Amino acid sequence: MGGAAALEKLVPVLLAFGGGVLLARRKTVPADTSKAFSDYAFLFAVPCYLFGNIYAADLGALFDWRAIGGYAAAAALAVLAVALGAAAYGVREPRAVALRVMAGVQVNTAYFAVPVFITVFGTAAPIFPVLLFQVCVLSLVVIALMELGRAGAGGPGTRLSRALAASLATPLVLACNAGILLNLLSVHVPKVLLDGAAFVGDSASPVALFALGLHLGGTGLDVRGTTREEAALIAFKCLAFPLLAWAVCAGLFGIRGPWLAYLVLIAAMPTPQNLFIFAQRYEIGVDLSASVVIKSSVVSLLLLPVWLQAVAS
Repeated sequence: MGGAAALEKLVPVLLAFGGGVLLARRKTVPADTSKAFSDYAFLFAVPCYLFGNIYAADLGALFDWRAIGGYAAAAALAVLAVALGAAAYGVREPRAVALRVMAGVQVNTAYFAVPVFITVFGTAAPIFPVLLFQVCVLSLVVIALMELGRAGAGGPGTRLSRALAASLATPLVLACNAGILLNLLSVHVPKVLLDGAAFVGDSASPVALFALGLHLGGTGLDVRGTTREEAALIAFKCLAFPLLAWAVCAGLFGIRGPWLAYLVLIAAMPTPQNLFIFAQRYEIGVDLSASVVIKSSVVSLLLLPVWLQAVAS
């Protein structure tokens, strides 16, 4: 895929994202409505898309265990690298370390990866296994560190069990698990319901990108105020992690072809908006989280043509 072809693939992404930025800047659409659009995408449209596509998918082809193992190994090395980097920077409080691990390793699947993959590849199916790994493994590690370092009612075990139950009960995970279960059991889902899920799911991509654009247009982008730590986290997320995923998946696991491209591009996605939600909930690094989420989104968008051309060569 050449540079021009990559840019052509990204035109819908830029249109939806840029439209949100422009309308928010002109105050045509209030920027604070971005949460309503995001909630619609996260709680309804994306789960509908995931359920319908997983239910109809060939799970044997979808869950390539070598590919998932390669990505998991790269993510584990990335977690270690971020944790060691945080310690070297003088950050040792468990919640603060967990926040930085999430910033450098987790990816924005619902609001960024899904719409980009639909636009570029025509499907977001390769994201599903990584999404489940991220929510059921990476998020649990982060939540565990957050909860163990948090003072509150109940013992650490009680707080941790509640947090884990809440993470597994998110609409994204429930939709994925429901699609997998009904697929494996060959349960017949009426076509009218699948068509309805597809109709709603088709709106997930543009609405999620539009919401992200509204948010950015309303908050602005203070490049001059970027700290060295923010810059390091963004560079790791947008450059080092995808390169690490490429090296581990191709060099150690021998992954080639489309799956290598999928995994590298997934790793190149920006820091998830959930980072900011976690920061607010656990009252740690709120300003850092907001800055990294916004700036990594912009950097990832700018680097997408580069990664698309690189993985296709």
